[in-house]
Amino acid sequence: MDEYTLVFLKPSAIERGLVGEIISRFERKGLEIVALKSLYMTREMAEEFYSVHRGKHFFSDLINTVGEKKIVAFILRGRSAISVVRALVGATDPVKASPGTIRGDYGLDITDNLIHASDSPESFVREAKILFPEFELPSEYSD
Repeated sequence: MDEYTLVFLKPSAIERGLVGEIISRFERKGLEIVALKSLYMTREMAEEFYSVHRGKHFFSDLINTVGEKKIVAFILRGRSAISVVRALVGATDPVKASPGTIRGDYGLDITDNLIHASDSPESFVREAKILFPEFELPSEYSD
């Protein structure tokens, strides 16, 4: 069964001209882009998106990294999409990410690590509602 996941490229990936390179990695892997857009992430959206980290020491750094800035967000579909995407993205800390992963090849900063990817079906649903409110979730993801 196909699975869905949400990914967004942080402002630094856009500024460095890595959008096409990063998206092409997912396409070459065989994942299908079912929704894609560039948007301005407000501070309020960023705080809602990262609310699971509220109270942690890095929360404000996360918000400052993406809030009030442009991002590129997309929803991917494919077999085991969440785990496949997480493997392609690499470890959260780019210094620890394996070469060949997106963060391992292009990232240096743990907070501004170029990319976000959903870590579970529940996270996908919550995150998609924030960044893609117009996206009709498949029936298997309904509450």
